[in-house]
Amino acid sequence: MWFDDQAEDAVNFYTSLFKNSKIGRILRYTEEVAENSGRPVGSVLTIEFEIEGQKFVALNGGPLFKFNESVSFVVNCETQEEVDYFWEKLTADGGEESQCGWLKDKFGVSWQITPTVLIDMLHDNDPEKAERVMNAMLQMQKIEIPKLKAAYGEK
Repeated sequence: MWFDDQAEDAVNFYTSLFKNSKIGRILRYTEEVAENSGRPVGSVLTIEFEIEGQKFVALNGGPLFKFNESVSFVVNCETQEEVDYFWEKLTADGGEESQCGWLKDKFGVSWQITPTVLIDMLHDNDPEKAERVMNAMLQMQKIEIPKLKAAYGEK
């Protein structure tokens, strides 16, 4: 994950949100590399981290590249409380809400906060039920499980 100079802040933020996460090895700018890059000696070059078993590396590479919606991370949620938690935390401090469970966090990274029940309902053998759920979802920013269940025909 390419950041300008916020890799350490981003990793600390992400690992604070997910229970099953950890920070790994940190590589810092040496004097020679810092001189060539314009970065401060001792600042973070790369930082390894893991969330829910998925390994990542964050890089402070400068302003050349920015995140966009072509890559996003999915957070599968079992309950509305989980959806609400991740939605609130990831849109805080400058994050942006979007449609259909999508958002951008304060670092510009795109996320999909997805209730697992939504995926199950969309794959229902009854195409009318699945279509009602799809239409309900298309009206939402943050996904609301009770509204999905109402569209699906559950009480």
